[in-house]
Amino acid sequence: MSNDQLDKTPDDEQALESRFPTAYTILFLLIVVIAALTWIIPAGQYERILDPALDREIAVAGSYAEAERNPQGFVDVMLAPIAGFYDPDSYAANAIDVALFVLFLGGFLGVVNATGAVDTGIRTAMTRMKGREVWMIPILMALFALGGTTYGMAEETLAFYAILIPVMIAAGYDAVTGVAVILIGAGIGVLGSTINPFATVIASDAAGIPFTNGIVLRLVILIGGLAICSAFVMRYAKAVRADPSRSVVAHQAAAHKRLFLQDTPKGEVDDVLSGTQKVVLVVFALTFAVMIWGVASQGWWMARMGALFLGAAIVTGLIARMGEKRLTGSFVDGARDLLGVALVIGLARGIVVIMEQGMIADTILHSAEQTLGGLGELAFINLMFWIEAGMSFLVPSSSGLAVLSMPILAPLADFANVGRDLVVTAYQSANGLVNLINPTFAVVIGGLAIGRVSYDRWLVFIWPLLVILIIFVTVAISIAAIL
Repeated sequence: MSNDQLDKTPDDEQALESRFPTAYTILFLLIVVIAALTWIIPAGQYERILDPALDREIAVAGSYAEAERNPQGFVDVMLAPIAGFYDPDSYAANAIDVALFVLFLGGFLGVVNATGAVDTGIRTAMTRMKGREVWMIPILMALFALGGTTYGMAEETLAFYAILIPVMIAAGYDAVTGVAVILIGAGIGVLGSTINPFATVIASDAAGIPFTNGIVLRLVILIGGLAICSAFVMRYAKAVRADPSRSVVAHQAAAHKRLFLQDTPKGEVDDVLSGTQKVVLVVFALTFAVMIWGVASQGWWMARMGALFLGAAIVTGLIARMGEKRLTGSFVDGARDLLGVALVIGLARGIVVIMEQGMIADTILHSAEQTLGGLGELAFINLMFWIEAGMSFLVPSSSGLAVLSMPILAPLADFANVGRDLVVTAYQSANGLVNLINPTFAVVIGGLAIGRVSYDRWLVFIWPLLVILIIFVTVAISIAAIL
């Protein structure tokens, strides 16, 4: 789709000058490509048994057999985005709960924004932090990395974009800086997972080893990766502040300011929080604190988080004495702002639906199994890294990829004289790295959609960092393989 001449209006925050297709087009084209592959790649399946420890079915090594083809046609392609919302599958969770969570989050943010508390709070914070704003970047990235390495913080980060991006823009940076702090911060935590139950623990169990094996190397990757990423984002942010034309989204600067720093009518600008606004901000902060507590220690998932934001929106409306009509109107307007994000999430899951219905995932895995056989230490672990990276594009879920690949690929390490823990590290590093740019990963596409950053602009920003991280990780796992 060409965007040569986009009609622009003063309040059109989505006006882009990029010629690159939208996220919707990219994802739909990927569905078509995967459907085409089901006509080319032979269908096949591994036998699967229930693993009581994982409470999931895992593939049995050596049991691969070809199956009757089930090529995906036009009707399947058209149904895939719909099925992506609610069809159960082996490798990824349903998207409907994430999509509904996003809508309830948008409603809550709409209610809070209607009170003016966030805008006034940002102006107050920027006044007090003048000259020291850049240090927000490493501190916040470290906090998100902590969430990533401990409990695989991913979908939960969607709640923070609408909060952090206005802060970064108000500080003189751009929307990409805000997206990078969250997406890269949590992403490097997942890449260097230490006790993440959805990556390290599940993968280690599937590989037949304790999850603590290899934790020293993972800590090195986590700390080194976080230092690299923080320095990269800080350097970019300083450059943008010094010269706004160096922003990769410089052409959207005005639109982003209108959207994220809502204009206040002349004569009504106030940098002092009212008593009501202070209480609203306390409720706002407590809501996110409760969400993190619930996910990290109480096993909460999207339904309970959505209910939390719904309840918090009602409480906020009552505190601000908004009235029933203004409260519900603000909630609906906020949900409408994130409707596109919810649709993107279903589209991304549709790719996995096509791949599974066409039964090509196990065939790809079987090819990897045959390729790795008989290699030496260095060749084995580096090829393992790239195989897991390639499979991550098809199966972005860390737990889904672990259950799919580890029972098959981890035992091959024994023949290459490589520790199985290093295979787990290669898997989670590859998966975490790919999921910084993965168009099939709803967190990437959703975060960019909230930040109004097009996918091509994100690639322009992040590709040098990806090269650095690839070199860093491959050197680390290579040294570990020969020691």
